Parts: sequence; C-alpha cells; structure tokens
Amino acid sequence: MKKLIKTSSLLLLSIASFSTFAQEKSLHSEMLHTAQPDYPVPYTTPKVEEITQTLNRIHQYLDAVTPMNVISKSTNKIITDFSKIDTSAVVERGTFSLTSYEWGVTYSGMLAASEATGDSRFSEYARKRMEFLAQKAPYFKEVLKLNPNSKGLRQVIMPHALDDCGAICSAMIKATRANIPKVDLRPLIDNYINYISTKEFRFADGTLARNRPQANTLWLDDLFMGVPALAQMGKLTGDNRYFDDAVKQVSQFSKRMFNTQKNVFMHGWVADMETHPEFHWGRANGWAILTMVELLDVLPENHPGRTEVLNLLKAHAKGLASYQAGSGFWHQLLDRPDSYLETSATAIYAYSFARAINKGWLDYKAYGPATLLAWNAVATKVNAGGQVEGVCVGTGMGFEPAFYYYRPINVLAAHGYGPVLLAGAEVLKLMKSGKFTINDSALQYNK
Repeated sequence: MKKLIKTSSLLLLSIASFSTFAQEKSLHSEMLHTAQPDYPVPYTTPKVEEITQTLNRIHQYLDAVTPMNVISKSTNKIITDFSKIDTSAVVERGTFSLTSYEWGVTYSGMLAASEATGDSRFSEYARKRMEFLAQKAPYFKEVLKLNPNSKGLRQVIMPHALDDCGAICSAMIKATRANIPKVDLRPLIDNYINYISTKEFRFADGTLARNRPQANTLWLDDLFMGVPALAQMGKLTGDNRYFDDAVKQVSQFSKRMFNTQKNVFMHGWVADMETHPEFHWGRANGWAILTMVELLDVLPENHPGRTEVLNLLKAHAKGLASYQAGSGFWHQLLDRPDSYLETSATAIYAYSFARAINKGWLDYKAYGPATLLAWNAVATKVNAGGQVEGVCVGTGMGFEPAFYYYRPINVLAAHGYGPVLLAGAEVLKLMKSGKFTINDSALQYNK
C-alpha cells in the first residue's frame, strides 16, 4: 500500500511538473511570437497626418529657397522695370533651378500633393513659378537677340536636350488641363513639344537617342525626358500622333534595354557595342516605371499599344519588388546589395506602385505592403528642415561598377524632391482607399 501511494504521488508530481513545463513552454512561445523585431525603419501603417506633415516640411523648405526674381548681373540688383532690356539679366539662382527637369518633376509633385491634401499652397508653388517662366520668356527672348551668350531662360527659349524639355513640359500641361495657371502656358508647351518631336536626335526607327558618351546611345532616363510630355500632349490636343510616338518609345527602348530574366532595365545601350554592359541603376529604372505610369494615366483604353505597356509595367514592378531591401529602400545598383541604399529611386517606386495600385493595374495585396514599407523608409530621409537626404547626385552613363557605387549623395541633389512629393501624395490616396492591418505581425492590405 505504501509503495502504491508513493508511486501515485510521484505520478501526480510528474504530471504537475509536465503541466508547469508545458505552460512555461506555451508562455515562452507566445512571448517569442509577439516579440518586437528590431526594424531599421517604422514597420507600421503611416498616419495621414504624418504623411501630410512630411509634405508640408518639403514645401516650406522649397518655397524659401527657390525665389522668382530677375536680376542684373551688372548691378546685382533685382530688375523691376521690364520696359528696358538689360543684356546682363538672368533669373536669380536659388538653391535649385526653376527650369531643370528635376524641377519639372517637383512641379508635378506639388500638383499631386495639392490634389491629395486639398491644400492649395502646393499647387500655388507650381503655378507661380510656371507663370513666372511664361511671363519672363518674351523679355529674355529680347535679351538673347542683343546678347546671344546670355544664359537667361536659355533652356526654356532654346532647348537643346530632352532634359530641357520633357519633365517641365509635362508638368505645364498637367497644370493647364487642371485650369491652374492664370496665364497662358501654351507658347512654352508648344516650344518644348516641337523640340521633342522634331529636333531631338533619333535613330532611324524614330527612337529618341543621344550621341554621348558614345555615338548612337540610348539613356534609359530619356524615356521619362520625352514620353510623359508626348502623352500629356496627346491628352491635351486629342492628337493620336503623340500617343503613338509615346508608345513607340516605350516599346523600342524595352526591346533593347529590358532584361527579361531580371525584369529590370539596363541604364545605357550603345548601337555599335557587341556586348552591352548591364548596370541596373536604381533611379533610371525609376524613370522607366514612372514613364509607364504617366503614359497609362492618359493613354486611351482602346489604344492598340496599351496592353504592351501595361504588361511591361507589371513585369517591371515584379522585378523591382524582388530587389527591395529589408529596410524598404532599393540599392543604387538594384541587383548589387553592397551598393548603397538610395532615396530618390525608392521614392519613385513608392509612387509608381501606389499609383498603379490605385488605378487597378497592380494587385493591391501583393504590392501594397511593399509600397508602405518604401514610403516609411523614404519618410525617414526627410529631415526636420524639409531636406531630402540620401539622394544620388546627377549621374551620366558608366560602363564599370565603380562609377555607380561611388556617386555622391547630397541634400542639394534636386532629383529627390519631386519623387518624394509624388510618393507622399499617392500614398495618401492609398491610405484613404484601402485598409491596412497588422495580421500575425505582418502588414497586410485588404479591401
């Protein structure tokens, strides 16, 4: 009997010990499952007010550092009397140029931010500067007649490259279509489009090209420098020739430069090269996907080239998503994770993904979380003063990796501001149209 009691007691003790162990194991498993990861950027759904605050900081900074004045280089004073021609007249140079392609993107970003937030300060920023250019262009035409070496608004009056034309022309057409300007921008628009359509160097098949750094060269960047303006002009005028040219550019660039195994573009292509060194530069791929988004925005649904462009957009998005780093950023060279993380490309992808989701071109469940992760990353690079950090400076075409790996980054690189405005504006729309949740610790997008 004593032996039976002892055995029973040991059994009960074992059961109790096992029960305690099981409870502790379950508790530990639950604690581990809910432990907070050490994410390098916020892993959460951004709040509308936080996105808006980020956009406001950028606006405040840019409004302060991009003045609208004409100054006399001979007296270093602001010109107010335009009845007399001062042959030394130039546009006052602020921190950024009002006529650069980067500022064309910024104007588009301001228009998008105004639409998304309902705050007219953003569209007013673009309106005032576009009108300044339109109002002062006739004056500077007279300056150029008397002083052919003048640099005053030369880019506007006598464009000599797609960089001078496309992005700012596209922004001006968007503003015109929205009835935002109070003066006529059409003379500048027509001048820009005339250059793109009739004066820019092209291959025999009509592909927009350059003769630098080698003869007969394609820059992926030039998709964006030409196509969105052509597309917007098609929308403005109803002339299908502009749509046809825009679609042709996307098709002919992609046949030469799109890597169908990686689903990303090479940066440059040279006609007489037997072997084409492939450097999948982040921002150039950004310009490419942004071009497709801009084109699809206005391309008629029944246009015969629409399916080709849409399929390319989907393939490119799939390729880009596969290279997103765990921090939410993309690398300077997409497929080389030892190259640095770069802000402007990440912002362009965030915008393009968000826009494509909002338009129904990309699966919201598949791309929504990656889009928010990208925006959260970008937002960490907008400092308290409204400057965008981590942006690669202007970059030409290289044929070895060191060129891309060691391009400097700087808050004065103008390429970051427009993309961040665009991204913030479109993510705002995404947040308002969908439902993001954290389910089993992972960000999910449900509608």
